[in-house]
Amino acid sequence: MLNSKNKVIMGIDPGLATIGYGLINAQDKKNPQFISCGCIETKPDTEFKERLNIINKELTQLIKKYQPDVCGVEELFFAKNVKTAMSVGQARGVIIMTLSQNKVPIREFTPLQIKQALTSYGRAPKKQVEDMVMITLNLKQRPKKDDAADALAIALTTLYSQEY
Repeated sequence: MLNSKNKVIMGIDPGLATIGYGLINAQDKKNPQFISCGCIETKPDTEFKERLNIINKELTQLIKKYQPDVCGVEELFFAKNVKTAMSVGQARGVIIMTLSQNKVPIREFTPLQIKQALTSYGRAPKKQVEDMVMITLNLKQRPKKDDAADALAIALTTLYSQEY
């Protein structure tokens, strides 16, 4: 169980269908500890506004459960599909709003900054970033979903960018 001495950092990998989240205990900046990770999922056949409501509701529950001190959120990487980018942008807006409503300070990072923070190379392959997450958090196995692993990488990037 978390206590008041813990520094809880949340990382969020935004999406519409799958939103990755990861939480670490950063009391000891040199030895962060894994708390939890997973995904908020919405189904494509669900009405768009309801998908946004699901994201808000489930993220609010996670915030209440883990009470993060700060949350890192990945900035959007715009691809060629404008419709997808706009939907993900709206979902990201709901994520930012939910964090703000719950008074969780927000830090934003580009994919390049995240890769740089974990591997010292901004163009590192995804597997290398995941390997560093596993090593840093002493995980025995990879998170089941890439989005959850990405969220842990974002949480670690937030830790490395903070003064604790």
